[in-house]
Amino acid sequence: MKNISKYAKHFFMPPTDCYDWASKTYIEKPPVWCSVDLRDGNQALISPMSLEDKLDFFKKLCKIGFTDIEIGFPAASETEFTFCRKLIEEDLIPEGVTVQVLTQAREHIIAKTFEAVKGCKNAIVHLYNSTSPTQREIVFRNTKEQTVQLAVDGAKLLKKYADETEGNFRFEYSPENFSETEPQFALEVCNAVLDVWQPTKERKAVINLPVTVEISMPHVYACQVEYMSKNLKYRDSVLLSLHTHNDRGCAVADTETGLLAGADRVEGTLFGNGERTGNADLVTVALNMYSQGVDPKLDLSDIPDLVNCYEKNTGMTVFERHPYSGDLVFAAFSGSHQNAIARGMEKRDSGESTQWNVPYLLIDPKDIGREYRKDVIRINSQSGKGGIGYLLHQKYGYDLPKKMREDFGYAVKAESERQRRELTMHDIHVLFRDMYVNVSSVFTVCETHFRQNPGGSITAIVTVIKDKNTQQKDVYTADGNGRLNAVANALEKALGRSINVDSYQEHALERGATSQAVAYVGLQSGDKLVWGAGKHTDIITASINALVSAVNREIEKEQENS
Repeated sequence: MKNISKYAKHFFMPPTDCYDWASKTYIEKPPVWCSVDLRDGNQALISPMSLEDKLDFFKKLCKIGFTDIEIGFPAASETEFTFCRKLIEEDLIPEGVTVQVLTQAREHIIAKTFEAVKGCKNAIVHLYNSTSPTQREIVFRNTKEQTVQLAVDGAKLLKKYADETEGNFRFEYSPENFSETEPQFALEVCNAVLDVWQPTKERKAVINLPVTVEISMPHVYACQVEYMSKNLKYRDSVLLSLHTHNDRGCAVADTETGLLAGADRVEGTLFGNGERTGNADLVTVALNMYSQGVDPKLDLSDIPDLVNCYEKNTGMTVFERHPYSGDLVFAAFSGSHQNAIARGMEKRDSGESTQWNVPYLLIDPKDIGREYRKDVIRINSQSGKGGIGYLLHQKYGYDLPKKMREDFGYAVKAESERQRRELTMHDIHVLFRDMYVNVSSVFTVCETHFRQNPGGSITAIVTVIKDKNTQQKDVYTADGNGRLNAVANALEKALGRSINVDSYQEHALERGATSQAVAYVGLQSGDKLVWGAGKHTDIITASINALVSAVNREIEKEQENS
């Protein structure tokens, strides 16, 4: 590509080695979760949420377990201010939930902010100013000293207005563009703010470290976070918070490595909505923890409902391949993948292990409100016999012999290719029924009687209709070493052809006296097997129907090829 020389690395590594996080393999406990959907997420929407949308979304965030929720920038918009007042005046903030509001380090904005949160039982007032060289030198034209003074003056104003305003308030400070700021200077600013606030273990302050624009690999951010965690004043009285953006596609990775590096709290949005490429997706971060056996303390057991709420209130859509949440993330179209999943599910259904270990499925889809039949194995021209057979068994009870699964699998793939679309379970069931079950296209057996012979053989007396136009009934009798063999021998006489039964299998479709049974018969026809299935409340009748279906299909194939 051209113009490489105009790009430079605008990040800074800490002055000392900070790689303790690299020796950790997983996040041991959940952070304090803070949703910024109603502020950071909302400001990134083409059409910001209405008051009603924000209230509906707020209720959903509370329901799934967020304890910190940033509800807006009340000094910046009348809707934001009104929403804040509505939550407080109508007592809509549940016990245990802290709302958070954002403010710049300017007195008239801080004054308006405290007017908005007056009377709130639990609120965090979030102060920020830009600290990176790019922002200092290009946007604000401030020195380092002026930047520190702006933060300190803002921190003092927060204390002043908090003392003068009814309510219970805690403070948060963000050095905006933290990841582009010299770590020593970011530390200097944050410590100066903490010296003003004098936090305690009982009343902790939040120091938030934003990746306002993602410009480095995740390990760089982790080192920066670890440096801050090790060197901040009042560390036991500070919640170290992360707020990452996704410009390089690594917001989740930044967040996870930042937690390994010592952070206590995470700010982000559902499904990663936010400016430009978005924020850290809190659903993904939480379910990544869940997949490793750590309870994230968020109730994400109904992802489809959460997606519906998000899409309805924001007007955004969740991409089909979005981790955990997209329509297709658990879907397997590939035959080899389907076969592996089917085997894994069959082993799990046998009760051999309580641990989840199914190929290609990171977590059990049921745990987040998804369905195997609807979401996991999806049928198109790339699908395999194992997945198709598994679906037929799960949905309709048919347990096809292995070789019959293969035969039907080819038929399903051909049908999907012919229609140029994915097939539904109903489509698959209809195709199976029409192809194999109780087929009587050439002839029918309308009556069968059996007689036990002294030597142990069975005599079958079979009534056959070979001409559908005349409906003439002819009776044929033959012996066999079993009932199905005797019927096959009688049909050989009736049809004047050899019938070679290679495979036979039967099972009940349901339990109970009135349940139906199904049988499968495979006939050796040249170098191939021709399959038929029979279904009836009587297993003998089902077996005869399967034999008749297979012979009818064999004759049909011969007629097609003649």
